[in-house]
Amino acid sequence: MSDTGRPSRRAVLAATAGLTAALTAPTANARAAAPGTPPDDRRLRALISRMSLEEKVGQLFVMRVYGHSATAPDQADIDANLRELGVRTAAELIAAYRVGGIIYFTWAHNTRDPQQIAELSDGIQKASLDQARGLPVLIATDQEHGAVCRVGRPATLFPGAMALGAGGSRSDARTLGRISGAELRAMGINQDYSPDADVNVNPANPIIGVRSFGAAPDKVAELVAAEVTGYQQSRVAATAKHFPGHGDTATDSHTGFPVITHSRARWETLDAVPFRAAIAAGIDSIMTAHIQFPALDDSGDPATLSHPVLTGILRGELGYDGVVITDSLGMQGVRTKYGDDRVPVLALKAGVDQLLNPPSIDVAWHAVLKAVQDGELTESRLDESILRILRLKSRLGLFDAPYSSRAGVERTVGTKAHLAAADRIAERTTTLLVNEDRTLPFAPRTARRILVVGADPDSPTGTTGPPTGVLAAALTELGFTATALSTGTSPSAAAVARAVTAAHDADAVVVATYDVTADSSQRTLVERLLATGRPVAALAVRNPYDVAQLPAVKACLTSYGWTDVEVRAAARVIAGRVAPRGKLPVPVQRADDPAQVLYPIGHGLTY
Repeated sequence: MSDTGRPSRRAVLAATAGLTAALTAPTANARAAAPGTPPDDRRLRALISRMSLEEKVGQLFVMRVYGHSATAPDQADIDANLRELGVRTAAELIAAYRVGGIIYFTWAHNTRDPQQIAELSDGIQKASLDQARGLPVLIATDQEHGAVCRVGRPATLFPGAMALGAGGSRSDARTLGRISGAELRAMGINQDYSPDADVNVNPANPIIGVRSFGAAPDKVAELVAAEVTGYQQSRVAATAKHFPGHGDTATDSHTGFPVITHSRARWETLDAVPFRAAIAAGIDSIMTAHIQFPALDDSGDPATLSHPVLTGILRGELGYDGVVITDSLGMQGVRTKYGDDRVPVLALKAGVDQLLNPPSIDVAWHAVLKAVQDGELTESRLDESILRILRLKSRLGLFDAPYSSRAGVERTVGTKAHLAAADRIAERTTTLLVNEDRTLPFAPRTARRILVVGADPDSPTGTTGPPTGVLAAALTELGFTATALSTGTSPSAAAVARAVTAAHDADAVVVATYDVTADSSQRTLVERLLATGRPVAALAVRNPYDVAQLPAVKACLTSYGWTDVEVRAAARVIAGRVAPRGKLPVPVQRADDPAQVLYPIGHGLTY
C-alpha cells in the first residue's frame, strides 16, 4: 500500500483470504469443541490453537505509536518511536510484538485529518494481516466529546457528558453514539473509550468532573446505556469507564493514587448503577480505574490489579464476560506499588484482557511472556482473554471488512446533517442558573456592543478556540458587535484594568469563567465588571460550580464545556434565539457552607 493510497480490492482479499478460510473451514479442533459451544467460538478457538505463545502475548496489548502513517511517518515521529518503543513505525511495532490493538492520540500525530486517519488505520490493518496468521487490529481512541476528544474538526464534535446530562435526553445520547460511531468507523477506528460511567459526586474531582453525565446514578445509567446503544448501531465498540467508579476522587490517577472511601452499600447504590446498565445494554468493553477502594478490596492494590474487584465483582457478581481493559499503564495510580514489569502480569491475574499503553512495550511484553514460561500465568489463562478479544473483533466485522474507503470518509465525516444534529443537541444543554432583573437575553437594539472577556483555557482538540473569540464571533453573527478580550484563568491586575476600561465602551459584558475558586482573581474581574454598571452575564465554560463563587452576578449560565459547539449554543441562548432548556445534573453547594445546597439537581431557568 502506498503512503497516500488505499489497498486495492485484490490486496484486501489477499490479506484476508487465509484468515477468512480459517474462520470458515471446519477443523479437528472445531469438531472437538464442547457440545453447545457457539459456532463462532469454535472457529475462534481454532485460530487461537494455531497461535504461538508470542503471538498470544501480543494480542493482549493496545499500544500508542507516533506518526500519521503506518509505514512512513515524519522523522521526528520515527525518532520518538525509536526512543520509546524501540521500533521506527506502526508496521514495525506490529511485526515485532504482534499487538492486538493500537490507540490514537493527537499528541502522537495520529489524527491530522479524516482521510489521513483512515489511511493510517488501513496501513495498520494491512501490516497486521500481512503477518503469518495475521489478525485484524482493534484501533481505539478517547472520543468522549466535550473536554476529551482526539479527532477534531472537520469531524463532528458534540457537547460533553455533563452537558448531555443537563439535556437529559436519552435520544440525544443515542444520537451522539450513532453519529460519532459512524464517523469513527469511517476513519477505521473501531473502539471508542467512551462513555464515562462515573457518577461525579465530588465537585473537587480533578479528573472526571464534566466528563461525567452527572451526580444522579439512575440518570447517569440511562444516558450511558443510550450512548452505548448508539455506538453499537454504528459497529463501534463502546467502553464504559472507570470501573468500579472514579466519581468521588480528589486526586488525579494520572499523577497520584486516589482512594475511594465509599462503603460497599454506597457503591451498590451509587457507583455500580451505571455499570450494571452498561452491561445490560451489551457493553463491549469496560475500562478499569487505578484507584484504591478498600470496601471492595482492602489489600491496598489499585482496582486494575484487584482479583476481588475484577473477577469477584465485575465477572462474578455483575456477570460481565466482555473485554476488560486497563486504563493506561503509564499512569502513576497503577505504578505506585509495583514496578512496570509486575503491573501487566498482576493485571492479567486480576482478570484483565487488554493491557493499555504500558510505558515500555518491551518490558511489559517480555514480563508477560516470562510469567507464562515460569508458570505464574498459564497459557489457558491467556486464551480466555484472547477469545474475548477475538469475539469482539468478530462482532465488529473486522474479519470480513477491516478497511475503510475514501468515499466512506467523504460520505460520513462532518456532514451538514451531523453538524446540525450536534448544534441541536447543544441547544438543549445550556443551563441558565441566575437571571435577576431579566438581565438576559441581550438584544441587539439595546445592547449592540458586547464585550466578551474572561478565561481562555486551551481549547479541546480540533476546536477553533479560544472560547472568548468563538463566543464573540457567534454573537456578531447574531447581530451584535462583539469584541473579544482574553483575560486568562488567573487575570492579573493589569488585565482586569484593561477589561474594565473596555467595558465602559460596551453596552453589555459577557465574562467566561473557568473553575473559579474562593481566592481566584476571576472573582475580582467579575466584581470590577459589575461595578461599571453595565449588564454582565457570566458563562461558566467548564464546571457549573462557578456560580457559587459569584454571589453578586445577576445572570449566570453554564455550558459545561468550551468546545465550539457548546460555546456557540450558549451564544444563541444569550441572544435569545434559543430558550435555555438545560437542568443541572449535579448539585451546586454554597461556597461558604458546602453542606448546604445552593442549586439542586434539576435547577434551570428559562425565558
